[in-house]
Amino acid sequence: MRMSWSQVSARRLARHGLAAPAKDATPADMVTAMCGAHAQVMSAAELSIGLRLDGVTRTGVREALWGERTLVKTHGPRGTVHLLPARDLPMWVGALSTLPIVNSVAAQDVRMTAAQTDQVVEAIREVLTGAALTIDELSDAVVAATGPWAGDLVMPAFQTMWPRWRQAMATAAHRGAFVFGPAKGRKVTYTAPPAGRAKPVNDCLVELVNAYLRAYGPATPEQFAKWIGAPVKWAAAGFAAAEPEQVLFEGVPAWVAAGDTEVPDEPPRGVRLLPYFDAYVVAGRPRELLYPGPAAARALNGGQAGNFPVLLVDGQVAGVWHQRRSGRRLAVTVESLRELTPAQLRELDEQVALTGQILEGEPQLTLGPITVGGHA
Repeated sequence: MRMSWSQVSARRLARHGLAAPAKDATPADMVTAMCGAHAQVMSAAELSIGLRLDGVTRTGVREALWGERTLVKTHGPRGTVHLLPARDLPMWVGALSTLPIVNSVAAQDVRMTAAQTDQVVEAIREVLTGAALTIDELSDAVVAATGPWAGDLVMPAFQTMWPRWRQAMATAAHRGAFVFGPAKGRKVTYTAPPAGRAKPVNDCLVELVNAYLRAYGPATPEQFAKWIGAPVKWAAAGFAAAEPEQVLFEGVPAWVAAGDTEVPDEPPRGVRLLPYFDAYVVAGRPRELLYPGPAAARALNGGQAGNFPVLLVDGQVAGVWHQRRSGRRLAVTVESLRELTPAQLRELDEQVALTGQILEGEPQLTLGPITVGGHA
């Protein structure tokens, strides 16, 4: 089967709730459809989820995370902080726990051995059982359980030095040792993950490949590897186990989940404002089709997507935007790389109003250049 960019773009938008907000869906439902929501910038995660649902604000996302606990905050693809559905956590842990540990870029005398990593992971798992600890409390407990070597201040980080054991944080999350807990004042906490039945790791990897392909297919093992942050050999093994279906995407071989070849009849349409690190653009490939022409130079950071919030027009990046909050006031500036039609300008106004509704603020739109640099 042959698929065009227009068909694939329309298909992805529909599945992400970006063609139209999903009705009668929960935040957990939508995060499942997105295959995880990037949450390094929490307000961006709230907006990512809210704009895909009908009538859900940041309060609704926070309630799903901290009240209902249908979402969890943990390290996901590429070791970065994500929101994941609690019901899907066993799948994620099962799949990510098989990731090979890549040699650290740190100097040899800073690195941890595989045995030390295992020690730290098990210490984290043990000390967080029935507890919610701040990073300082967790650090003291891990060092006490493993040895002084774990507390050596050897890792440069944000104009300070972190203890050696913190190299294992993403690995510990991937092995199901912890998730983020509710804040204590202004301090982040870590706690044990919700109870869930473990699954065979091979089944989990197949589930994850199929979830990724439903959200972002057609795709290749190389693209999956870049998204998840894994060696291509590992990703290719996952594809082989999942037995996906091959199609021709713009004339190039790519894969979808077996039998999942449906595409919308209509081309992609609509104006959308996507926040920092929105899953749609971070995972969306090929980059040259999603970020055409000047969009690549303006909205990518050395080829990396997500560092700039983007203006999406008919399924392609067509500009960048920024919002600055002061109390309830949201100053929204949009820099478009193309001339927008009157209908598109009206839709942009609606998107700005929706952003204000989700973030529970009072937005004001300005069209003009963005002077703020990309997010680190």
